[in-house]
Amino acid sequence: MCGPAARRMRRADPYDPGMLAPATSAYDLVLALHIIAVVVAFGWTFTLPVVYIVAARVDPRSLPVLHRIEYTILRSILNPALVVLIAAGIFLASDGHHWKEFFVQWGLGVAIVIGAVVGAVLIPAAKRAEESVRRDLEGWSGGEFQAGPDYLAAVRRLNIVGSAASLLVLVTIVFMAVKP
Repeated sequence: MCGPAARRMRRADPYDPGMLAPATSAYDLVLALHIIAVVVAFGWTFTLPVVYIVAARVDPRSLPVLHRIEYTILRSILNPALVVLIAAGIFLASDGHHWKEFFVQWGLGVAIVIGAVVGAVLIPAAKRAEESVRRDLEGWSGGEFQAGPDYLAAVRRLNIVGSAASLLVLVTIVFMAVKP
């Protein structure tokens, strides 16, 4: 056989040294998915302090809806992305035989801790913040807004726990990059 058909058949031969290897492997694709899950789960959280400062200064009436957006995103975006992140991490650790390495154990532990903290602390605190600031705004008629103690306590909890979770994410990224 000669001509283009013969050349196509030669390229299809897996034992032909001239055949091109796939550009990516399953490991590479799952690694990309793992990184995407980190960005989707946690990227937006680093903007929250700025969002709340601007909202409080420009129009405090926006605070209840922002807290509702916060816990809705935690529940409907962060949690599913965390599941994808953990599943992809399990595949990567298994495929690469990395289970004994510190960065894998650290990453899995942090992902589980953050998932628990989101469900046990951050979502309930965001709901309490929404409810309390809504009550505080009912009596507000303009001028300088003074949030009540319940709102301030909920926001303090969100800030402290959220900052700790963000720090864990950043430390985990460093550990994943340097693989100590």
